[in-house]
Amino acid sequence: MIPPSPWIARHLAAIPAGGCVLDLACGRGRHARLLAAGNHPVLAVDRDSAALAELAGVPGIATACLDLEGDDWPLAGRRFAGVVVANYLWRPRLAEVFALVEPGGVLIYETFMIGNAAYGKPSNPDFLLRPGELRAAVDAAGWQEIAFAEGYAEVPKPCVRQAIAARRPLT
Repeated sequence: MIPPSPWIARHLAAIPAGGCVLDLACGRGRHARLLAAGNHPVLAVDRDSAALAELAGVPGIATACLDLEGDDWPLAGRRFAGVVVANYLWRPRLAEVFALVEPGGVLIYETFMIGNAAYGKPSNPDFLLRPGELRAAVDAAGWQEIAFAEGYAEVPKPCVRQAIAARRPLT
């Protein structure tokens, strides 16, 4: 299994202690496992039921096989102390992803950006962030930026990525 993202691991402490965390598009659950080990109850969501099956029986982790790109948003009305997203972008639902974070909660998001095609997949601009896109979304929402990074990275493989950790205001 690929190890957890250093970016995500570095910012998990910002999530309110003991709060339920959503690992969105979790794959095999590398971040869900890290969160559960840190005493956070986790909802791990992905459309790949075989990948989710690998999390069966892991203490502190519940799973849900959901289509995040369909007409209906399957997580409508839910709120979490933290939302973690790694290597996934579906722009039509970005506002709904933000809405999943409860007041005072934290969003930790890291995915590929424009320029990644030089290093492989994804290469379709529909699935690549534009420069500063996450920062602009956080600013527009009035959230507090905790940390931001973008550009070339070597972990877990050479790529061009963008990452943000941000806190939703209490009001």
